[in-house]
Amino acid sequence: MRSPWRHPARVVPLAFLALIIIGTGLMMLPAARAAPGHAPFVTALFTAASAVCVTGLAVVDTPTYWSTFGHVLLTVLSQIGGFGIVTMATLISLLVSRRLGLRSRLLAQTESAGLFGGNLRGILFRVAMVMLVCESAIAVVLTLRFWMKYDYSLGRSVWEAVFHAVQAFNNAGFALYSDSLVRFVTDPWICLPLALGVMAGSIGFPVLFELAREWRTPGRWSTHTFLTVTGSLLFSVVGFLIFLTFEWRNPGTLGPLGTGGKILAAFTQDVMTRSGGFNSVDLGQMNSETIAVTNGLMFIGGGSASTAGGIKLTTFMLLAFVIWAEIRGEPDVVIRKRRIAEETQRQAVTVALLGVALVATGTVALDALTEDIPFDRALFEVTSAFATVGLSTGVTPTLPPSAQIVLVILMYVGRVGTIAVGTAIALNTRRRHYRYPEERPLVG
Repeated sequence: MRSPWRHPARVVPLAFLALIIIGTGLMMLPAARAAPGHAPFVTALFTAASAVCVTGLAVVDTPTYWSTFGHVLLTVLSQIGGFGIVTMATLISLLVSRRLGLRSRLLAQTESAGLFGGNLRGILFRVAMVMLVCESAIAVVLTLRFWMKYDYSLGRSVWEAVFHAVQAFNNAGFALYSDSLVRFVTDPWICLPLALGVMAGSIGFPVLFELAREWRTPGRWSTHTFLTVTGSLLFSVVGFLIFLTFEWRNPGTLGPLGTGGKILAAFTQDVMTRSGGFNSVDLGQMNSETIAVTNGLMFIGGGSASTAGGIKLTTFMLLAFVIWAEIRGEPDVVIRKRRIAEETQRQAVTVALLGVALVATGTVALDALTEDIPFDRALFEVTSAFATVGLSTGVTPTLPPSAQIVLVILMYVGRVGTIAVGTAIALNTRRRHYRYPEERPLVG
């Protein structure tokens, strides 16, 4: 009898859990810490989970607390977490043995949300090349800027450029500066490459591949690409305008900047809500209205099969069409003359409701475990953890260990996926060969 733990739906969550445990052990090594001694267990666990889950939340000051070895560990863990543990293992197997068994294909398929449905070998190498090219391009621009504008040595320029390029494309959000990107708030040669890297990583590989082929013919786009691109553009414009409007005169954020600086900062911060994690303004000084909007944008997140978190753009856009069809009394949900399967609709509802439940539960738990933290700040940190964004109003480092563990759990579930975790817990491969009588309870 085959062990249920060999099922792909359980192997993937276990793989991420194993990497978090290994990462925790490595981060506890004395060599990983800048000061003498080793990092406490909860600090190492939180940092490793944040890196593996490509979140970027931190309970200590990343540039000063961790050594160069610790920063290298963060880079490696973020790269593996963003690319996918099973996906990377599959690619290594391909490079070594040049062939894959059925089990490896099923694991890669499970982890990547269906990305590798066709030519697994070709798509794996294309994904790896996209990551390498994007990260290299970002690193080159940043290296030149650090070297020529800020008088960094060439070695330091290259290292910091590579570190932040990996963090950007993988939507991890760790920075080698205590203020993240605040010191570069008006520098487009720093903020724009990182923002564009976050956008490329968060839109999803299936969409990137399809846009590369069909960018001139939107009418031939798949429904998935149409929903992702439309949702991305919609929320980019909405988030940018709202942030610009609400923070324009705020002396703690955009107020002291010129018009060009305000536009750049608003654009950068809007992009980072997709799961980027960097911040170019002090988020703790934002108005409550901006915090509320940011919560919503973080919860929605980026594209499916990407390095971003959240319930995903496709999920939210699909639910909008479901609601619209129900309001109009349509028997089917139709998008661009394509009927959406009921199974897909149920999956979208499940992901959204589980996400709401986790954020609500996490916020209540955080509120119960802490003192003197406003509710909106607790909600912000919980949403950022679940959506693996990494933005913070400065609350996370002040939380007690028990509350930090709550955020670790949310980061893990947010990265692996609510349905993946639920399936791993309650896996049932049996199929009923009958249907019960239909009943229609009152709704609304």
